[in-house]
Amino acid sequence: MEPPGLTTTMRRILLLIHCLILPIGICGGPLMMRLYYVEGGSRIWLSSWLQTGGWPLTLIPLAILYYYRRKTEGSNAKFYLMTPRIFIASFVIGVATGLDDFLYSWGGSKLPVSTSSLLLAAQLAFTAVGAFFIVKLKLSPFSINAVVLLTVGAVLLGIRSNGDRPEGVTSKEYIIGFMMTLLAAALYGVILPCIELIYMKAKQAITSTLVLEIQMIMSFAATVFCTVGMIANKDFQAMSREAKQFNLGEARYYTVIVCTAAIWQCFFVGIIGVIYCSSSLMSGVMIAVLLPVTEVLAVIFFKENFSGEKGLALFLSLWGFVSYFYGEFRQTKKQKNTSPEAEMTITTHTESV
Repeated sequence: MEPPGLTTTMRRILLLIHCLILPIGICGGPLMMRLYYVEGGSRIWLSSWLQTGGWPLTLIPLAILYYYRRKTEGSNAKFYLMTPRIFIASFVIGVATGLDDFLYSWGGSKLPVSTSSLLLAAQLAFTAVGAFFIVKLKLSPFSINAVVLLTVGAVLLGIRSNGDRPEGVTSKEYIIGFMMTLLAAALYGVILPCIELIYMKAKQAITSTLVLEIQMIMSFAATVFCTVGMIANKDFQAMSREAKQFNLGEARYYTVIVCTAAIWQCFFVGIIGVIYCSSSLMSGVMIAVLLPVTEVLAVIFFKENFSGEKGLALFLSLWGFVSYFYGEFRQTKKQKNTSPEAEMTITTHTESV
């Protein structure tokens, strides 16, 4: 369903913009998180907090959009567009996102990037199932084929990673991290369709401003959730000590912290924008198709092995990506062909009346 107030051309432009923002977060987020752990970081709640702690950055585009509304609408321009109902729904989903951040950070602290990428694979399957039940999204044969290919390719990366247990991590910790990763995948696979459901039940025009407001409240709620965890775990007091012991130095410790928060915000803004312009399943496909890119970057920066299984996973992911977009192309073409017929039927009916 096309978002209200958007032409097809504008929808595609916005989708392209968000698809360009999303890879920064998808690829950069896990790598920055792993860098934090590899170089001596150990605070899981802090790592969770960083995934949404950059929410104030959303105020920048919101301020620009408000200035534009003031310029066009004058004093009648509303300072914010969100209703109390949407605020509550966004806040609840944000708390769930905070829990998901914690589960993902726990898994990321015990697993290498190549194995934690299993999260992204399982997430796509959970998103497809969640979208089917929550927002009644119809799955075409091409979408199902894409889900299967992307899932198989990404799962292959995790299952066929031999001897990839990080140094200092016990077998028990590794297994717990693996299970935490799968739980995070399941939870986020439900969160994405729930965001789409907010758009469908909003009872108001879904504009770019409202989308950013929803994202900001979600990130704010997730940050509050993780802040409580940090306080309980005394992470704020431990940060100065951890910074001094960081392998890259104290100054770079804080640089890593700030950059991580900013990069993760690209992920969340990109995700919610893709859902707005397309669907929650599309966002899941984007996450999965960028998985091989993350794998390649992990090989470059962390010297992880790039085995034949990873090469096969890359091929399957690209195949799935092409399958999904070919299905979308055929669906769009079919709609264009049927639209003139529908209009002609309506016109004929009107004339006969």
